[in-house]
Amino acid sequence: MSTTRPRMRRVPLNAAAVVTVALCLFPVYWMVATAFTPARDIQSDSPRLFPRTWTLDHFRTAVGADGFGLFWRNSLLVTLSAVLLSLVVALGSAYAVARMRWRGRRQFMLMVFIAQMAPWESLIIPVYIISRDTGMLDRLPTLTLVYFMMTLPFTVIVLRGFIGTIPPELEESAQVDGCTRLGAFRHIAFPLLAPGLMATSLFGYITAWNEFAYANFLIIKQQDNRTLPVWLSSFQNVFGTDWGATMAASTLFAAPALVVFLLLQRHVTAGFAAGAVKG
Repeated sequence: MSTTRPRMRRVPLNAAAVVTVALCLFPVYWMVATAFTPARDIQSDSPRLFPRTWTLDHFRTAVGADGFGLFWRNSLLVTLSAVLLSLVVALGSAYAVARMRWRGRRQFMLMVFIAQMAPWESLIIPVYIISRDTGMLDRLPTLTLVYFMMTLPFTVIVLRGFIGTIPPELEESAQVDGCTRLGAFRHIAFPLLAPGLMATSLFGYITAWNEFAYANFLIIKQQDNRTLPVWLSSFQNVFGTDWGATMAASTLFAAPALVVFLLLQRHVTAGFAAGAVKG
């Protein structure tokens, strides 16, 4: 009797969780299902929840489209460069804030929080004007720097909290044994930062990979420097009403982020939880 009541109380919560997950995943399922549905069944008068037959024709159309491989490479190059650059800069900044005492430390973190809360869409025009006046329009390094600035505040905040959970006595013991501060950090603290690095890498990857507005406004004349989100927005114009090819391209676009999340999911929860602890 005592064990039955708690279980019954959890039924509404579990039901609400199932409904929420179903509502969130249904558009994704519909996208994938449409990508595998033959063209004759996509706009049928009686649409089905599960395709009658499955086809790979839409994926062949998407992969064979002009620029697919080029734009895929551009997105991957810009995303990985921005994430790596953000990790390197944020790691040094977070360590300085969490381990060192210097004037202006609190003000620095306040500015980082303000930068994280600022809507980046409001900065499109200033960034465009600066890029135009400096001759940086239509260049992939410009996108890399923009994505670096977008992901840096969050990375600093999470890594700062994560470093704060590592006892400083571990590094002090290594320094007593003859290690320098840098050596103690590299041998002692850095290996313990793996979950935090994984979590921030995932956030930065998804943010940069899915970003559309800046890629659309900063790459205007050099169409070969476009990224996948911009290419995907023009996919419907290229193929008209070929929704199957559009959904197949969207599935291929979402697949890398899903793979990265599945590879890093073990560390993501621990990284975000530790990053939320005050250092």
